[in-house]
Amino acid sequence: TPKAAAPAKKAAPAKKAAAGSGKGKVVPENILKKQARDAKILKALTDKRAADKKDRVASRKLAGENAEKYHKEYTAADEALIKAKRDAKAAGSFYVEAEAKIAFVIRIKGINKLAPKPKKILQLLRLRQLHNGVFVKLNKATWNMIRMIEPFVTYGFPSRASISNLIYKRGYGKIDRCRIPLTDNSIVAKQLGKSGIACVEDLIHEITTCGPKFKEANNFLWPFKLSSPLGGFEIKRHSFAQGYGAYGNREELINQLIKKMY
Repeated sequence: TPKAAAPAKKAAPAKKAAAGSGKGKVVPENILKKQARDAKILKALTDKRAADKKDRVASRKLAGENAEKYHKEYTAADEALIKAKRDAKAAGSFYVEAEAKIAFVIRIKGINKLAPKPKKILQLLRLRQLHNGVFVKLNKATWNMIRMIEPFVTYGFPSRASISNLIYKRGYGKIDRCRIPLTDNSIVAKQLGKSGIACVEDLIHEITTCGPKFKEANNFLWPFKLSSPLGGFEIKRHSFAQGYGAYGNREELINQLIKKMY
């Protein structure tokens, strides 16, 4: 009897092993869900990167085309101005250029002995600090405001080159109340794309021509923080019109001052 029982005990593990080897490897359900989720996230990320790359290529191409178009427009305007002056001179007359549409206003005095009304106007124009500069669209209301604060600011009519240099060298945008440098066209497109301004060249063109979206473009620009001018200001308590003063209207000579304050 003991000899017959011994083989039965040895055969049982072999049967169990044979039964176990027939089953496949089972992956837990939570692992399968995690793998599916990760694959979905990876696909979405890959698709987004491909779409962003395609958009960047398209935006760069559009920015280049716009820059070329604006260059041709500026060149044609300059040639038309020269031709008009030559024609007027040949006819024994003279040519009067159109009045400036925008001014660049720079604050040159601090807050000491500042009356409430000029102080409020300086705040409205965003000239809260010394050597701050802003673009102002010229109309009857803004001319009256500038005349009220004239002893505290100097202003003039910036050239196209001065506007471009200011935005490229000292330009910052206002994004969520933060001062962000304009290092990429996507920054401009994100904030002003709905207004048709998709790159820095569009922004410069809108400011230069005082276009229909000038308000949005100008509000997007943070007030320019300029340096003290190379060589210093003239006598601040005297008007520039006197020949040796600093404040007041400089007309086209504001471009020389801007160059000293980059």
